[in-house]
Formats: sequence, C-alpha cells, structure tokens
Amino acid sequence: MKRIKTISEFHKFRQLPAPEHPLISIIEINIVRQTTPIVSESWCYDFYAIGMKRVSFSSPIKFKYGQQPYDFNEGILSFVAPNQLLSLSIDSAQETTQSGWILLIHPDFLWNNALAKSIRNYDFWDYSVHESLFLSAKEEATLIQIFRNIQQEYQANIDRFSKQIIIAQIESLLSYTDRYYHRQFITREKSSHQLLEKLEIILEEYFNCEKLGTPGLPTVQYISEALHISPGYLRSMLKYLTGQNTQQLIHDKLIEKAKEKLSITESSISEIAYSLGFEHPQSFTKFFKSKTNKSPLAFRQSLNSP
Repeated sequence: MKRIKTISEFHKFRQLPAPEHPLISIIEINIVRQTTPIVSESWCYDFYAIGMKRVSFSSPIKFKYGQQPYDFNEGILSFVAPNQLLSLSIDSAQETTQSGWILLIHPDFLWNNALAKSIRNYDFWDYSVHESLFLSAKEEATLIQIFRNIQQEYQANIDRFSKQIIIAQIESLLSYTDRYYHRQFITREKSSHQLLEKLEIILEEYFNCEKLGTPGLPTVQYISEALHISPGYLRSMLKYLTGQNTQQLIHDKLIEKAKEKLSITESSISEIAYSLGFEHPQSFTKFFKSKTNKSPLAFRQSLNSP
C-alpha cells in the first residue's frame, strides 16, 4: 500500500505539474485518451479527495473501495477521507478515456474554520465507491460550475479573501452533494426497500440461530458487511426510509424477539437472555426495561393478567 501524505506527493505520483498551493489543489481532467499498463495497487491519502469522473475502459477494470467493484462509465461523484484505503486492478493493457475534476483538500487548509469540524458530519465520506453519487446532466452541470469557481479563485493571485471564498465554494459543493444523495435515495427507493427486507431477514436469522453459545448482539459492522454496503450508507438509507439508525433497528428487533420468547415459551429469563446473545441476564433485564418500562418478568406476568 502506498501512503500519500501531501498534495505535492499526489501530483508527483500522478505525474502532474506542482500544485499552486501546498494545502489545496483542483485538477481538471480534460478528455484524455491513454494506454493504461498492467497495474495493481492500493493507496490511501492524508487529505480529502473529491472526484467527479467519467472513465471509460476498453476492457473490464476492477476498482475497489472496500470489497466492491465499481464502474466509472457514468458521471459520478465520490469522496475519500484521510486514511481510507482504495485499490485498483487492471488485468491487461488497455486504452482509457478520462474526463472530470479532482479536488484535494488537506485538513490544515480548513484550520481555524468551522468547516474543519463540520466536514466529517457529512455521511458520504464513509460511503464506499460503489455507493458513489450518480449525477443527472443538470446536477453535473451545477457541480462543474462550482469546480470552475474554485479553479478560478485557486488560479488567481492569493489574497486575504481567497481562502474564505474557496471554503464557501467547498461548503456549497458539500451541500449540493447532500441534496443529491437524498434524491438518489428516492430514485433508488426500490433497491433501498429491498435492502431493508434483507436487513430484516439477517436479523431474524441471527436471533433464531441456535449457536448462540457465542454471546453478543449483532453489530452495525456485522449488518453492513452482510448487506455488502458501508455502515455510513446503511445509516443514511435507514434514516431516510425509517427515521431510525441501524442500532435502533437492531434494538427494535431484539425487543420483538424477546417479547416473542417471553410470550410463547416457558424458558427462564436467564435462558432467554443467553439465547438473545446477552452474556449476563442482568444486562438483558436492564436493556428490556429501558425499552419497555417493564422488566421481562413483569412483562410476562402482564400477559396473564385479566
């Protein structure tokens, strides 16, 4: 794995002219045809990278973020935060056609600005490449104009206003992206609901599993890996569809299964606790009461009340 610590290193790595600013760079990829040699590499950055690209390959390419391949032939916007791993694998020499923009932002550029903290509040930094934003022609045009605005300021003579103007454009880019991702959740509602159905099946199978000699509740990471999507994308999708995050849905399912076992079995509270993945019955009792305002025993007794 290659670690690229500075924006200058990135420019050298990609054989680009030196950046005009050490902490920020904007690169326009004009339509370029080139032959790509056989390559397989992994890398991560110490800075933020926003890419809006169209890349067409003469034969299939494997570009992975996490474990999922991604096709660049459509107009897309992807986000890479510091320390995130990317990998590229091309099986044979082939011709590529590339166009788009790359914006690189070192965290130090945002120092002493509110965006330094708020930039990571956007969920899409944690999305995988296959969860990138697919843009309509109108959306793409809007974002291209923002990239051009940044480029114009970046190439102008630096003065005391330059940094704040560029940051304002970055904030606009992030806000539009947030809007467009919500649009994508709507236009892909069918596939999103299919993921929700799969989530229900995964939780049902987990809590029905007879091998719970291994204690532990299903984690967000376990669920996202089973669905083959990133935890961040899963969180955003569930928030849109249900108003709840992944942890809340796991807890809701857990309470549902607990009530079912308390209602239709004669298992003791301890047995039910262990069967649901709790290591200690007291933890199960505390959890159940926090969600229902009743202890498991009180809930079971209420079922027999007239």
